[in-house]
Amino acid sequence: MSVVKVIELIGESPSSWEEACKNALAVAAKSVRGIVGIDVDHFTCKVEGNKIVAFRANIKVAFKYEA
Repeated sequence: MSVVKVIELIGESPSSWEEACKNALAVAAKSVRGIVGIDVDHFTCKVEGNKIVAFRANIKVAFKYEA
């Protein structure tokens, strides 16, 4: 039997939501071992001067829990 823990992160990118997801995952991978998947919760954008300046992705990162 295995147990999976989930954390929530928000990634950001100036170019796309896909890059925002990749950025969040890359940061998580620096300190979390055993990542088994991510779930993209939703997307948002940062707006300045009526223009999109950043894409944001709220993701849930699942990893094996080690007791």
